[in-house]
Amino acid sequence: MKIERLSQDKIRIFLTFDDLLERGIQKEDMWREIPKVHDLFSEMMEQAYSELGFDASGPLAVEVFALPAQGMVVIVTRGKMNGLSEERATDDEDTEDEIYEMEVTMEQSDIVMYSFRDFEDVINVCKQLQAAALTEDGRLYSYNGKWILALEPALIETTRHNAVIALLAEYGEATSVTYAMLEEYGKVIMPAQAVREICTHFYN
Repeated sequence: MKIERLSQDKIRIFLTFDDLLERGIQKEDMWREIPKVHDLFSEMMEQAYSELGFDASGPLAVEVFALPAQGMVVIVTRGKMNGLSEERATDDEDTEDEIYEMEVTMEQSDIVMYSFRDFEDVINVCKQLQAAALTEDGRLYSYNGKWILALEPALIETTRHNAVIALLAEYGEATSVTYAMLEEYGKVIMPAQAVREICTHFYN
């Protein structure tokens, strides 16, 4: 579980599927109101407080993004207290539901995204993807000092999907950045056929 602060009132939490399995939670459970999911959220908020000093009291807007092969991204935005007094919010006898007034939004993305620290790693993974005839597609972004390769599963044969993921994981790492955030804040380097373009220009 990785937690990072996006702003004073917003944090992003990246959960791998291993994080979920360790707690007996399936991906589909994140869409359900069950005690295990509430326990996980409480754990996330405790860790956010201990690591970042993020106080989760008051109303929270929670966005959950499911990412294929990577895990889940949870974005928590703290709102105003809406008349909830500070004394009541810090009362130990308050129930969790009174403290966490959550508005949850779920979104699922099928786009596979991996980040790479060095461009040399991008070249190497593209060489491998092309050599194995797995895909020549993809979009390449520059974001936050890293290179991010995004692939549409619809353009990858189902039988080759796991092989593509295995190669991407060998050279890069699953990113906790959502595709929407990448589109808004990332810089598009190659808008299409990124694997083919990289191999054409950088692989002799």
